[in-house]
Amino acid sequence: MLDAGVAFVCLLVVLVITNSEEMPQGLNNFLSMRITLRNVLLVALLMGVWRFAFQVCGLYSVRGLRSHGGERLRVIVACSAGSIIALALPALTVGNGLRPGNLVYFFLATTIGTLVLREGRRAISRSGGPRRILIVGTGMRALALWRTLERDQTGEYELAGFVDTADGTPASEDIASRSAGTLDDLESLLMRHAIDEVCIALPIKSHYPDVQETIRVCERVGVRAKYQADLFDSAVAWPWFDDPSNPTVTMHVVPSDYRLVIKRGFDIAGALAALVVLSPVLAVIALAVRLTSPGPAIFAQERYGLNRRRFRMLKFRTMRKDAEQLQAALEARNEADGPVFKIADDPRITPIGRFLRRTSLDELPQFVNVLRGEMSLVGPRPLPLRDVARFTSAGDMRRFSVRPGLTCLWQISGRSSLSFSDWIRLDLAYIDRWSLLLDVLILVRTVPAVIMGAGAR
Repeated sequence: MLDAGVAFVCLLVVLVITNSEEMPQGLNNFLSMRITLRNVLLVALLMGVWRFAFQVCGLYSVRGLRSHGGERLRVIVACSAGSIIALALPALTVGNGLRPGNLVYFFLATTIGTLVLREGRRAISRSGGPRRILIVGTGMRALALWRTLERDQTGEYELAGFVDTADGTPASEDIASRSAGTLDDLESLLMRHAIDEVCIALPIKSHYPDVQETIRVCERVGVRAKYQADLFDSAVAWPWFDDPSNPTVTMHVVPSDYRLVIKRGFDIAGALAALVVLSPVLAVIALAVRLTSPGPAIFAQERYGLNRRRFRMLKFRTMRKDAEQLQAALEARNEADGPVFKIADDPRITPIGRFLRRTSLDELPQFVNVLRGEMSLVGPRPLPLRDVARFTSAGDMRRFSVRPGLTCLWQISGRSSLSFSDWIRLDLAYIDRWSLLLDVLILVRTVPAVIMGAGAR
């Protein structure tokens, strides 16, 4: 749809520019033209043919796009074929449509537009780095899968290791050297390491219970699982896959579609706008922090993000510069239940820091984390390493299956006054109910919640 949309927009732009001399009133004359059913059908036909050309050129094949150079060449070929077909569109404007002499403009516009779109989408979707893959199985199916990943030239995947049953026999010495444990260790591995996908490469017939248990563990922890769909051999019949080049089934634990691209685009636009508009406020706060207590204005602390990836979350410093070293001595005064640490009258907090926390102004530098792709505007709040290390329930780890955010459901529902179990409950409710509209509603409700300062510490 996006590729066809680029072609449609480029067609309109080229038609307006190349026919401008024949339209005395310019763009107004073009927009006031009567749209006929014939022209609508012709454009719809072009969009359908355009998609078909891209499919024939392998641009929707996972295995066919192992290198960026190969993808660019396929885009050029597909746009060339589609542009030639576009010559069949007559009389779309008063200037008699797209003429052969203007074909080169349409070809250049669609080629550049498509390449920019694909590079932008790739940059947005891969802002967190390569996907870390854990392969379940060590036999021939696992070996074939690993070799496929090794041939990948896009840098999209990173092998985290192999796990298998206790009696599993590795198909090669290389697999044996990359063993991460047994299936009994799988839940612990997913809880304690950054894993994006679990690829199941066990023989189905002899390991059906193990495959089922692997899927259950991934679902519980919140990690995406994949298994190969070509399960059975046949003599005459043949399987039909939606994507013949990639016959796998993916068990998604969170949405994974175009809405995430929209969400990421909204994050980038919102963070940029906020940083520009609030830059004077940021400068004043930074100066106030530096003048009222010794130490840097910005405090960076390691937190867990998407799929337990570590990142340095930025905040305006609200405590003494040695606050982290003093925390161990304050553990006995912890007032929060569960693994988190909270003290109402924390002696480490500076006077200006107390005001910044109550108004949530200390969180403003996290717009930089949003731009980097480490956080989103809306999502579960990122937790410190100390807190996550004390998680005991695998189900609680599902909160890391989405990108953490500046605000979330529990931020607008009581904040620090809520219990840890309420935090987790609301985080998981957000994940299960997520939609773009829900994000907008949370952002709208965050403003009065911050102004009122309810539950802020």
